[in-house]
Amino acid sequence: MDTVKKEHIVNYIKALAEIEMQMEPYAQAKRDLRTNYIENNFLSKDELWQAVKAYRFVQKGKEIDIDNFNEMYEQLMNFFGESAID
Repeated sequence: MDTVKKEHIVNYIKALAEIEMQMEPYAQAKRDLRTNYIENNFLSKDELWQAVKAYRFVQKGKEIDIDNFNEMYEQLMNFFGESAID
């Protein structure tokens, strides 16, 4: 491997490490939020997982897989019941 390639690898790793270090407070905030909801019995781990799954599904926007959509819809209907659509 040539010297220039090695420099690019080192620079990439340094930049990646800096970005991950800057992201850590946000990752910790997400962990704290999850812990808070579980400890206060606002939501169970499974309910949090379902909420995150629904959020990620909606976040993808136009890339909707109809099978995933139907599965998510059924899970949400089971969780919230028929009153969710009233």
